[in-house]
Amino acid sequence: MSYIPGQPVTAVVQRIEIHKLREGDNLILGFSIGGGIDQDPAQNPFSEDKTDKGIYVTRVSKGGPAEVAGLMMGDKIMQVNGWDMTMVTHDQARKRLTKKTEDVVRLLVTRKSLQDAVRQSMMPR
Repeated sequence: MSYIPGQPVTAVVQRIEIHKLREGDNLILGFSIGGGIDQDPAQNPFSEDKTDKGIYVTRVSKGGPAEVAGLMMGDKIMQVNGWDMTMVTHDQARKRLTKKTEDVVRLLVTRKSLQDAVRQSMMPR
């Protein structure tokens, strides 16, 4: 799922709403990310052509808020609370996700199975 930076992106997305778990002063999301425009896309196991510098979910904690909400390892995060995530650094993505003032994170994600399902449904029978 690669594209040319600065060009419009067409993607099938799923909306996921994660309610952060409060543990003392910490707000827990229950997932980790990888990628970003400042990272080497060749090191990203979810970048199919090894050029995609998007933000991907690299780990989901069992039973955590992200898993309960339906987030899956390998999901590509396209938006966080309305903010575009297609051209951000790893640190910018982390800061958007972990804002202490936000108890809920609303994501738009895409995943290969969503893209494949749409492609299949459009094939002539």
